[in-house]
This record gives sequence, C-alpha cells and structure tokens, in this order.
Amino acid sequence: MTKERKPVLLYRLQSAARLGRTSLATRLLEHGLYAGQDAIMLQLADEDGLPPGILAQRLGVRPPTVTKTIARLQSQGFVTKQASEKDQRQSHVFLTESGRDIIKTIEKSIRKTEKDALRGLDKKERKALLKLLNRLEVNLSARGLTRPSDIADEAVDEEFVD
Repeated sequence: MTKERKPVLLYRLQSAARLGRTSLATRLLEHGLYAGQDAIMLQLADEDGLPPGILAQRLGVRPPTVTKTIARLQSQGFVTKQASEKDQRQSHVFLTESGRDIIKTIEKSIRKTEKDALRGLDKKERKALLKLLNRLEVNLSARGLTRPSDIADEAVDEEFVD
C-alpha cells in the first residue's frame, strides 16, 4: 500500500496567513479599524487621491467591496471622497488628517504582528523565508495569476530580517 501524499504546503500557508490576518485584525480593531481598511489606508498613504476602481484593482478585490469599505472609512472620518476635476462621474479618495494620523498605528500593528509571527527565527531564517515566499509568488504569478503586492524580487526588507 502506497502512502498517499497530502497537500500540506498550501494548507500550512493558508493557515499561517489566516492566523496572521486574524492577529492583525484584532490589533487594528483596538484602534477602531476593521479588516481590509488597513490595505486601503496604506494604498492611500502611498498615493493619495486614487479612484475607488484603481484601489480595487491594486488590492485584487471587487469594486463593490472597496466602495463599502470607503463608505465606512468616510463615516469614521479617515477618508473623504471628491469628484474629479476632469470627469465629474469619477471620484477620488483622500486621507483626512485623522486618516494620516492612523497610518502610524497601522504600520506599528503590522510590525508587532510580524514580530509575533517570526519569534524564534534568526536573521538567516527570516531572510530565507522571505526569499522562499517570494519564489512561490513568482511561480504562481507565472501561471497567469497576479501578485498581491509589489515585493521586489531581489530586495529583502532589512526590518523583516532584523
């Protein structure tokens, strides 16, 4: 009888990603932010004034999802929407002063979550993990899927490995 090979890798990746996301969501909720809001806020911190459709495209989600999240962020006072000067049918989303202030909190929550996840791994192991995850993303994106983030293929974030 041959031993059946179980699909362990994808299960473990999904499990780790889910646990990481849950941990981050718990931290962000302490500051009044809900799951998914952080991604929009960070995109706007990088490039303020994006249209909702571009935000949806960059985040790999459907436009209605972004629209709902933007509405919630508006009600919380973190973003504002303004009609485009060029095309009144188009709107752009901007961080408010409160939104800019909360970015540091989001970044700090991400760093704490990564620190928890990487506890017990030395610098060499962290660097190897990042390199392997990057290779998995490249392999999967080569099959026609898009990468969810712009991770530089050769650069390693020193904060990640320290």
